[in-house]
Amino acid sequence: MHSPSYFAPTRFDDAEAALARVQEIYNAGVAHLREALQRFVAGDDIGPVRACYPFVRVHTDTVQRAAESRLAYGFVAGPGSYETTLTAPQLFAGYYLNQFRLLLENHGVPLEVGTSHQPIPLHFALGEREHVEGSLPPARRQLMRDIFDLPDLAAMDDGIANGTHEPGPGAAQPLSLFTAPRVDYSLQRLRHYTGTSTAHFQNFVLFTNYQFYIDEFVRLGHALMARLPDPANPSELDDCIAFVEPGNVVTRRVGSAAEPDDALGAPPPRLPQMPAYHLMRRDRSGITMVNIGVGPANAKTMSDHIAVLRPHAWLMLGHCAGLRNKQSLGDYVLAHAYVREDHVLDEELPLWVPIPPLAEIQLALEQAVADVTQLSGFELKKILRTGTVASTDNRNWELLPATVGGGPQRRFSQSRAIALDMESATIAANGFRFRVPYGTLLCVSDKPLHGEIKLPGMADQFYRARVDQHLQIGLRAVELLRTGPMSQLHSRKLRSFAEVAFQ
Repeated sequence: MHSPSYFAPTRFDDAEAALARVQEIYNAGVAHLREALQRFVAGDDIGPVRACYPFVRVHTDTVQRAAESRLAYGFVAGPGSYETTLTAPQLFAGYYLNQFRLLLENHGVPLEVGTSHQPIPLHFALGEREHVEGSLPPARRQLMRDIFDLPDLAAMDDGIANGTHEPGPGAAQPLSLFTAPRVDYSLQRLRHYTGTSTAHFQNFVLFTNYQFYIDEFVRLGHALMARLPDPANPSELDDCIAFVEPGNVVTRRVGSAAEPDDALGAPPPRLPQMPAYHLMRRDRSGITMVNIGVGPANAKTMSDHIAVLRPHAWLMLGHCAGLRNKQSLGDYVLAHAYVREDHVLDEELPLWVPIPPLAEIQLALEQAVADVTQLSGFELKKILRTGTVASTDNRNWELLPATVGGGPQRRFSQSRAIALDMESATIAANGFRFRVPYGTLLCVSDKPLHGEIKLPGMADQFYRARVDQHLQIGLRAVELLRTGPMSQLHSRKLRSFAEVAFQ
């Protein structure tokens, strides 16, 4: 077995030094695999090749210092050994550094960093623009399995996040929700589904189920990049530096110099399945918006993968069916509970698990509606209703006979639901599952129980009239979450009994 130099576990009392060793181990492993692949593609007869991820470990005999922490993360649950494998340390440098510092501060014991026994799959070691299989004949492609480690799904399950992981005898407890192979898997999927590099993703994510929102976000992004900040008319988005579209097409702020990788971007021949757009800040506190399309499967897929980036919050902005007679088209719905009939998370997160509202998110969304509409008191309540949102995986639920098991109408009535869509419960449930703060603000676009159904002309006119305001509310909510009193987001509501240390 041909492997790069082995790094024995080394203790570090300095977070920067620990991160530097992680980067050294990872970079050496990736370089080793890429060099071996070049030889293999060239036809060289090489033996088995392997490189392994770096790991970080902490061992503590006490949690007394951690008990003083004001944060909901950054410390281990009790005495013992805890570890995790790490990947992409350039992408996650700031995140890893913060986690390392908290562990050192909260426990007062050194971190151990070294080479793990978890192989780096070859596909995860390639650069974003490297593609191998297409240039190899079938026989040579089949031989790759005997030479390199390929992705192993058994190393990528979500048992830690789901609360079902049980370490073997003598094994360390997990430090993170995700192992390195699981993170790498999602990084690959994100590039595929969104058409953009993971380096462009920001810490605040807006999900939507309609292209109209994306069109408005693109218009806003281009307009923002085309002008310099005006001190006489300041904007909350004045510190945004670039706008990125699928194909990694980067538009820099006027007057800003382009960066070398900008020239590599090109519009794709067709949009990816769930395109992402990024309004970037230098500290990654900008906004990523993703069109997840219609349905809970897409909502789960995208949130499954974005979760490994550890965003500060994600919000669902989209349209819904109003279920109450007093609602009007264009009214807003702020979800504070969910009826989960989407079925895509039943196995990972049982239906008996409540999905609680998060006070910081709820307050930010309500304040954002008030700020943008300039309404208050009863006038605000007339257009903004807080209540239960039901999400279903049956787009034509209206066509089910009301006599079959009582029908969905009876269940929605018994649940006190005020709105229905196909994505919001999935986004919220996956936020709860992956400890990512979540929230939902929907806009009523039809009332099927009261004869107001979507018709093409009416829908187009309605969407275009309401989307701009709804998007502005989402952007304002993000700003409140980023800088205001609601910015302490990592609620203890999202933490389990024996939680991992990494946020």
